[in-house]
Amino acid sequence: MRVGIAHHLGWAVAVTASADHVVLDRRRIELLGPDQPAAPIHHLGGAHAMHASSDALLDDDALADLVAQVRRSAARVTAECLNALEHDLPGPVTSLSVRSWPGDFPTGISALRRVPYESRADSVMYCQVLAEAAAARGWRVHLYDARKVEQEAAHVLGARAQELLHGPRSLLGAPWTKDHRMALAATVVAP
Repeated sequence: MRVGIAHHLGWAVAVTASADHVVLDRRRIELLGPDQPAAPIHHLGGAHAMHASSDALLDDDALADLVAQVRRSAARVTAECLNALEHDLPGPVTSLSVRSWPGDFPTGISALRRVPYESRADSVMYCQVLAEAAAARGWRVHLYDARKVEQEAAHVLGARAQELLHGPRSLLGAPWTKDHRMALAATVVAP
């Protein structure tokens, strides 16, 4: 079974599909503890005061400490949710697909808080945490381009694309959103 993820800040849609692309499970999973800021770099350390959730932006050391705390929370909660997902499935998971991020994305706080990185840094953190959690379970990690994945899946599926990518809404009922389609499409194109 393959799991596709369409993540947001602090939560994600997870769709699990069989080898023949049938949806076996869909759910919202949490990626962060309840008392943690979902976007610490963007909201508490970013370059734009209009995004700040407080009057004072954190300095590099304080922001680094906060990001480390948020990352630990994300790792713990993500692991718990993936454990619950794996427990509920009828067989083993072989791969997890998550949005790609640039291989040269900076890691230092002083760089992450600057444009253009500050607007993506928190999202990249969630992708990395998901990939690390999957790898720790022995699942293959597949990175996908969110802008192209549905088109790539449609190419793989051919005449079955409409039925498989849009059909779950009529079979399973709501919700079946663009996030669900993207997560399912990511399982289709995973090697």
